[in-house]
Amino acid sequence: MLVQNVEERETLHRRQSLRVCVLDDDPGNLQTVVETLAHLGFAVSGTGDPNEALDAVRARRCTVVLSDVKMPEMDGLTFLLRAQAIDPSVEVVLMTGFYTLDSAINAIKKGAYDYITKPVDRVRLAKTLDELADHTGRKQRIREIEDSLLAQLEVHGIVGKSPALLEMFELAQKVAKHYTNVLIAGPTGSGKELVARAVHEMSPVARERFAICNCSALVDTLIESQLFGHVRGAFTGATETRPGLFEYADGGTLFLDEIAEMSVSTQAKLLRVIQNREIQRVGSPEIRRVDVRLIAATNRDLRAEVLAGRFREDLYYRLSTIEIRVPSLAERNEDILLLTQYFLKKFNKAYHRNLEGLSRRAQALLLQHRWPGNVRELENAISCACITATSDLIGVADLPEALRLPAPGQPASSDPWMPVSIAQVRQRHIERVLEMCGGNRLRSAEILGIGRTSLYRFLKRHDEGGRRRKSGRSSGGH
Repeated sequence: MLVQNVEERETLHRRQSLRVCVLDDDPGNLQTVVETLAHLGFAVSGTGDPNEALDAVRARRCTVVLSDVKMPEMDGLTFLLRAQAIDPSVEVVLMTGFYTLDSAINAIKKGAYDYITKPVDRVRLAKTLDELADHTGRKQRIREIEDSLLAQLEVHGIVGKSPALLEMFELAQKVAKHYTNVLIAGPTGSGKELVARAVHEMSPVARERFAICNCSALVDTLIESQLFGHVRGAFTGATETRPGLFEYADGGTLFLDEIAEMSVSTQAKLLRVIQNREIQRVGSPEIRRVDVRLIAATNRDLRAEVLAGRFREDLYYRLSTIEIRVPSLAERNEDILLLTQYFLKKFNKAYHRNLEGLSRRAQALLLQHRWPGNVRELENAISCACITATSDLIGVADLPEALRLPAPGQPASSDPWMPVSIAQVRQRHIERVLEMCGGNRLRSAEILGIGRTSLYRFLKRHDEGGRRRKSGRSSGGH
């Protein structure tokens, strides 16, 4: 009896957390459904005006709308699309007195959670809404687990769990204790500066300064002054004596970003500093000793630059004794949603928002994108979405247009349209999501919005069906 009471209390608590709005232009049916739901323990309100229901969605006064299909001012499918445009997280259950299989499939394809007949069956309605309450609770628990996982998978600002990233980070940990010079190679936007900071923070000189020089942002005459310092009168505009970054970072780490942009003459002076640990300020004969750990980064192939005569071979070998390669985002697809969560948390705080996450369609779009701009492009996309999102859940429409359009030269649809069964469409879609997730069934099930067990059952049936077809073809050939 006690167990039953506990279960009943839990059911009632879940039902009360689900805010339901009933939309029906028939006053009698509206009153009946509202009273039924209230008796079952749901937090419920009712209206016969679709615009009033949309206002409730906009104000987050409801998480579920139970809407009639046939209404004079706005039909149920139109309401469904408008409600989802306002808040992608809202769930809509459609009610109809004219049920057909085709209309039900069309409604589900457009995003309806369920499609039920009128007069509404009390047991069926309670079951549907209880499933929604459980689904909402699971999403909340998943968010809590993901927050906990994110805290564990963020080390020195580097976020990820993919094999490529973990291998890179393991190497960075090993070399941090012993390095004097490190070369970090990787594509633009992949996070080379973040890796450089992590190496410094894990090193014995972590308490000392970490100085940065962007070699691509300075002309040749200025970069020497920036690195080595200058004395008063050394060149036009040198009105006072200033130390350079080598002196500023003495005892700590100097990070030279985009070192391939440095001129050959400056490279020769840098090589001398690395070899002798000595610098001369521009315009001064005095030699000064420095003790600096050097980290250089490039998005170019320095071996090719050496062969082309644009980079000194001796400097390359001095820098590349230890080389850390940062993987592109395309090589660490498993980290995309984890990074998305990390950036969402970051920009929620920066923009004073309280966004809960991304819709399944928005997540699928992120996983399909090629990310030529790597992590920086993803960060910018989430930053933009956090600014433009009008609901608590980021939808496809909130993402930058570049993500919503097919890449140049890539057709909007790779397959020509042809009439196929719903089962074939479902099979093809599941196969594509699996391929997009690199065979990760747990992530595929999350994107598809189904349980992992359901996905396993489908794959098992699909495999057994394939074997039977092959067996039939083989026996028919004898």
